[in-house]
Amino acid sequence: MIHPDIMRLMARERFETLREAGRHAQKEQPEGKLDWSEIELRLCRVADDAQLEELAQLAERRLPFGRFVVAVVNGSIVAALPLGGGRLLADPFVRTAHLVPLLELRAAQLRTPERSSTRRSFGLFRQVNLMRGSTHA
Repeated sequence: MIHPDIMRLMARERFETLREAGRHAQKEQPEGKLDWSEIELRLCRVADDAQLEELAQLAERRLPFGRFVVAVVNGSIVAALPLGGGRLLADPFVRTAHLVPLLELRAAQLRTPERSSTRRSFGLFRQVNLMRGSTHA
């Protein structure tokens, strides 16, 4: 049996060793410093359905109907924003706050149709009128 004073001394030394190791670990990898080298914003695909379902379950919500703009980090979907409107689905175990403005911007770009050049618009307008039997352009 070990004397109680020796046990306290050993516990104190172990505590200090762990505290020092913790300080070094914090300096090496500061909180929030993750490897975000592989971020992809894109429309969802059929192959993403299972990951979107998991994301909805993690967010404790039902998966909305429709297309999503998804944020893929290192091959995994961590956030999804419905194109039809609605709340963001995000993995609660991954920091995604910095991705929200990017997802919102990309969703807005996809919701707004691109304006074609006036020449194309005029040509399309003329074709439609000609199909309807109109002769003026």
